[in-house]
Amino acid sequence: MRFYFEAFEDRRPPPPVPYSPLIESLWQFFVVLALVFGARYLWWRWTASLNMDALWLSIPLAFAETMSYVGLVLFTVNLWSTRDPERRPPPATISECVNEPLDPDRPISVDVFITTYNEEEELVRLSIRDAKAMRYPHPIDVRIHVLDDGRRPLMREIAGQEGVNYITRSNNVGFKAGNLRNGMEQTSGDFIVICDADTRLFPTYLEHTLGYFRDLQMAWVQTPQWFYDIPLGKDLPDWLAQYLGRPGRWLGRGIEKVFGPMPIGRDPFANDPKMFYDVILRRRNSANAAFCCGAASIHRREAVMQAALRAYGMSIESQVGRLSRKIPDAEMKRDFEDAVRGQLALETEFTPYKFHVSEDIYTSIVLHNDPDQRWKSVLHPQVESKMLSPQDLLAWATQRFKYAGGTIDIALRDNPLFKGRMSLRQRLMYLSTFWSYLGGVWNLIFLSAPIITLFTGISPVVAYSMDFYVHFLPFVLLNELAFMFGTWGIAAWEGKASYLSFFSINLRALWTVLKGEKIKFPVTPKTRQEGNYLHMVWPQIAVVVLTVLGLVVAAVRVFAFGATHELPVLIVISVWSVYNIAAMLPMIRAAVWKPDDDPSQPLDEAVERPSAPVRGF
Repeated sequence: MRFYFEAFEDRRPPPPVPYSPLIESLWQFFVVLALVFGARYLWWRWTASLNMDALWLSIPLAFAETMSYVGLVLFTVNLWSTRDPERRPPPATISECVNEPLDPDRPISVDVFITTYNEEEELVRLSIRDAKAMRYPHPIDVRIHVLDDGRRPLMREIAGQEGVNYITRSNNVGFKAGNLRNGMEQTSGDFIVICDADTRLFPTYLEHTLGYFRDLQMAWVQTPQWFYDIPLGKDLPDWLAQYLGRPGRWLGRGIEKVFGPMPIGRDPFANDPKMFYDVILRRRNSANAAFCCGAASIHRREAVMQAALRAYGMSIESQVGRLSRKIPDAEMKRDFEDAVRGQLALETEFTPYKFHVSEDIYTSIVLHNDPDQRWKSVLHPQVESKMLSPQDLLAWATQRFKYAGGTIDIALRDNPLFKGRMSLRQRLMYLSTFWSYLGGVWNLIFLSAPIITLFTGISPVVAYSMDFYVHFLPFVLLNELAFMFGTWGIAAWEGKASYLSFFSINLRALWTVLKGEKIKFPVTPKTRQEGNYLHMVWPQIAVVVLTVLGLVVAAVRVFAFGATHELPVLIVISVWSVYNIAAMLPMIRAAVWKPDDDPSQPLDEAVERPSAPVRGF
């Protein structure tokens, strides 16, 4: 069987963005200025610019700007500095990475978990073969396990053909987290590598990651995810040269010198995770706050089990305290607690991985919060595996909704910020993650405020006068300049556009959690599904249509009916509106995008797939 991605097998991942003390210093200098001018702008907004005749519009916008500024502060803390930990030589025996082992000369043992449910079996075979190809400079005991929650005879047969272990179970309790727990119960390796069905490990994976575990407090190492099948697009200089010739090529090169690579026609779903791994998560190393992101991570079994035991004990004691808090007599209370503690121990689920849609970040929080062990984590900056990207809007939205819903659920139901022993910087890093997914609330205000102003002529600011520009422009320009250096080497526009256009997904995830519904565990489809996905982006289409209509209405009111006093407002709102439209268009384009050669099928067969009825995001 041949797959569409075979054409991309020779692609190699980009190296990590090189560290530059000069660029980092420029980032820190300009972002401090941006924060100062941002605080100045907000003070002016709340004290001198509110439209007292339209507080119903003016206050929500000022609130949204304030919440966005808080997010900017948290993002600045996250991106403040790059401190890559030293990559140490791979350990030769277990004694080099475990405290007082029973057999100090024993080779290290590693379990590789390949989790699967309904993915194409031959796709999993490729992941098995790449895992088998890993090399190591010392004797090592590597055991590969296919954790099949689909209970498929063909998957069992393929595992046997490849000489690897096959593990399944009679139910799907806990979904992926339950699958991982079941795998841990039947294995005993010192370290556990977690892979998805399409995770193709590089031969260097173990020799580049196990050295971190010479630090006895290192709990897990996360490696960057890299999607090797995304469309690469055309370089901006080449694209401009098609229309402008040599001057266009010069212009494109100049733009890329300032703003970084800007390929045209590349990945329509903004799947490239380089911004997240190479900038956001990598810079959390300095605070020991790089959290686990599931696939392509390696874990110390001892750390996972100790954290599970502690969480298990804390859960029981919490239930005991809740049941006994109304008993007034101390002796009777003590006897009651002793009686119910044993029963609760039998009834409480013990699991190394929390049964949660975001079990990876949940486990990270438990480990970072351990009051006895100061467990460490690290984002290894070099790509050590390759994966497949979502191939359609359904897969993309399914994945983003799980991320958003799972993170918001943790933030609202089991927030780690006020318990445990995390440092202040660790708490701020996690808060930054939670805050970003709540951004749908104020992003909705940023999208709707200009539409309201365009249709009604009511300004959320008392006047878009010179006073506005004096306060607003320095902040915006310094902020853009700062983040140009802060994300140096990576194109930032896609991230900004995605963050704004995600508003509907984040709002739906927030509403699902607030209603008390559980975020489901759907497997992200690995092949392109047939059908049209415009129904999924109706909120983004509505923003574009209403904004364009609002611009027309406002222009007619100003230029045809003589409302020239609204012209300063129209100028500002028009720029704002164009930005909003530009941010919505990539997601709308993704809804109708199709590759030149349909990547949904293996090359030697075609299967007709019905369109899945999915509610709009």
